[in-house]
Amino acid sequence: MMMVMQPEGLGAREGPFAGSGGGGEYMEQEEDWDRDLLLDPAWEKQQRKTFTAWCNSHLRKAGTQIENIEDDFRNGLKLMLLLEVISGERLPRPDKGKMRFHKIANVNKALDFIASKGVKLVSIGAEEIVDGNLKMTLGMIWTIILRFAIQDISVEETSAKEGLLLWCQRKTAPYRNVNVQNFHTSWKDGLALCALIHRHRPDLIDYAKLRKDDPIGNLNTAFEVAEKYLDIPKMLDAEDIVNTPKPDEKAIMTYVSCFYHAFAGAEQAETAANRICKVLAVNQENEKLMEEYEKLASELLEWIRRTIPWLENRVGEPSMSAMQRKLEDFRDYRRLHKPPRVQEKCQLEINFNTLQTKLRLSHRPAFMPSEGKLVSDIANAWRGLEQVEKGYEDWLLSEIRRLQRLQHLAEKFRQKASLHEAWTRGKEEMLSQRDYDSASLQEVRALLRRHEAFESDLAAHQDRVEHIAALAQELNELDYHEAASVNSRCQAICDQWDNLGTLTQKRRDALERMEKLLETIDQLQLEFARRAAPFNNWLDGAVEDLQDVWLVHSVEETQVRKLVPSRDQTLQEELARQQVNERLRRQFAAQANAIGPWIQAKVEEVGRLAAGLAGSLEEQMAGLRQQEQNIINYKTNIDRLEGDHQLLQESLVFDNKHTVYSMEHIRVGWEQLLTSIARTINEVENQVLTRDAKGLSQEQLNEFRASFNHFDRKRNGMMEPDDFRACLISMGYDLGEVEFARIMTMVDPNAAGVVTFQAFIDFMTRETAETDTAEQVVASFKILAGDKNYITPEELRRELPAEQAEYCIRRMVPYKGSGAPAGALDYVAFSSALYGESDL
Repeated sequence: MMMVMQPEGLGAREGPFAGSGGGGEYMEQEEDWDRDLLLDPAWEKQQRKTFTAWCNSHLRKAGTQIENIEDDFRNGLKLMLLLEVISGERLPRPDKGKMRFHKIANVNKALDFIASKGVKLVSIGAEEIVDGNLKMTLGMIWTIILRFAIQDISVEETSAKEGLLLWCQRKTAPYRNVNVQNFHTSWKDGLALCALIHRHRPDLIDYAKLRKDDPIGNLNTAFEVAEKYLDIPKMLDAEDIVNTPKPDEKAIMTYVSCFYHAFAGAEQAETAANRICKVLAVNQENEKLMEEYEKLASELLEWIRRTIPWLENRVGEPSMSAMQRKLEDFRDYRRLHKPPRVQEKCQLEINFNTLQTKLRLSHRPAFMPSEGKLVSDIANAWRGLEQVEKGYEDWLLSEIRRLQRLQHLAEKFRQKASLHEAWTRGKEEMLSQRDYDSASLQEVRALLRRHEAFESDLAAHQDRVEHIAALAQELNELDYHEAASVNSRCQAICDQWDNLGTLTQKRRDALERMEKLLETIDQLQLEFARRAAPFNNWLDGAVEDLQDVWLVHSVEETQVRKLVPSRDQTLQEELARQQVNERLRRQFAAQANAIGPWIQAKVEEVGRLAAGLAGSLEEQMAGLRQQEQNIINYKTNIDRLEGDHQLLQESLVFDNKHTVYSMEHIRVGWEQLLTSIARTINEVENQVLTRDAKGLSQEQLNEFRASFNHFDRKRNGMMEPDDFRACLISMGYDLGEVEFARIMTMVDPNAAGVVTFQAFIDFMTRETAETDTAEQVVASFKILAGDKNYITPEELRRELPAEQAEYCIRRMVPYKGSGAPAGALDYVAFSSALYGESDL
């Protein structure tokens, strides 16, 4: 007798044919058949019928069958034949004799073959089979069923029994009154079997007419339909199942496994559909990312296109208040409108890098954006925007300085013009008087002296008039908006000045003529004059003195004394304003001198992090996220500095000797810092994608990082081609010029002249990832199409989820081969296109 000893530690309830090896455990240990206990008579009857029918379903292929399971396998011949039929392999030649030892030898050959398939037979001996032991024979047949009919059934990496159960649950899930939880009581009402058939062949059973309270009818319907249309022999009796509290699990499993194999083609189609759905999901996700990139790129470029003309408009405003409104609009642009666009630009680069990583990992070609929407195109457009922006800001400030000077010059012009006009008021009338007609010689001479004093005063005002004219000229050169009124007023002053000069000369001439005339008369009256000389001299001197004091000394001195306190008040006000400005300068500088170095230090720190990340990717990500949060929390300091900068600009202060950091420097540094941390986080995210897709260990990633850092000479996160070549040589690559050029097209598809760390990892791991191919997708579609070279919309809708089916129908081109029905689609061209260049 051949006896296989029970392995040490096998529990008392473990059956004699617990499977192991390649198939894993076939059954839960507590449910295994036990040779030491009496088999339940109802179960024995069910097993006998089921196992006999199962064996005959295979033996008939060899033109034979069995009638009595415990007798017909006793000589081992039909047992060996059964194994050959179900395995497709040849067993050793059987012994032809009819002696007991011949039969034992044949049974042992069968048992040895079973054992060679990785099944450990426990307590089953050839002698017991030859002696017709029913329980041992049933146990042996169950072992064969497990190994050849059930073992390879696996759904989502479950064991054989669990896999078959999960398959049944999924197939029957949509059906009312069906709840498959086991292989005994869940099948008593027959609805589960009918649901299995209806799921795959809805034309064979009208499930809606079945009743839960008719288990016998349901079971017989399933048995009859299965036997007639599915070539599954009737292995069970409806009455035995219904009248048994707990039907035999092995019998039910054996019968249900026949349905699994009968619908294997459908399962193959489901597997094919799952593969196609997986591939389509990858493409749909990638296309969504491409569409998002295109949309975001278009919006960003359109915003730049709209903004640049606004910044290029250098038409000044006539007043300081209008220009200050322009400056306020520009501050709003820098503070409110531009920052979200900076984030969009950074996000666009991150999305592009993530998309390219996903495409590389799924062996899709690199994404090529629409013309004019490359990352480099957007970067160039952004640089153009910032150049125009800088020019606009410089123009704004220079224009405000120009208006500030114009305002000062205009006020100075008005003051000097007003003073001059006040001085000339009444002078033309005075010069036009003929007061000398009735004057005496002394009076004429007095008038002459007063006129000479006026001429001196007039000559002194010549500089003032010239200064007024010079101010008007400068206002014209600086394009003062009220230049016309200034020119008109200046011209009036100049015309009046010329007229005063003419009138002054005429009055002098008239006074001199009158003096000569009166001198002649005076000679005639000399005698009289001699007598009246003392009185006349006194009278003339008194008149002259009184007139000179009133004209020269009293009025001028009074005006000067009035101006001195007013000028002093103006100077005090200007001093106070400059003290406020100085306080604003120091306040801004104190913050800028702290913020500037902090930003620079953070930029350098992020750069060091990017070049020398340590620990697991999750740890790196956590550290970077913390850094990012610290940076975001610091934003309040930038906002406060912006407020101080605004106060400086409102006060027209544009210089600050207390700091080397301008607001522009701070803004540029802040944007660089935000972009740098976002890019570093994105690099780690892409490494996670690569690691998960290609099964890299942390040690491998660390080795790649160390190699990359060693040859990253400039420490900027990129290797130049010569450094990349040296890196490859150090890793054992023997590179010729042609091969290296080919590799460079892989790692630098845009010919940027550098190799990033992500591209380096992709190259080093390009062969390690298991991925789908166009050929595999074609093969999957071929299964769904029933081995045809085309597929119909109806087949796609039947085999695929609605979204994926419509996706295929929209994108598949019509099939152009012969013999195809109208509307047939070309799945081969579609599958190839899935792995081709995007048409976005």
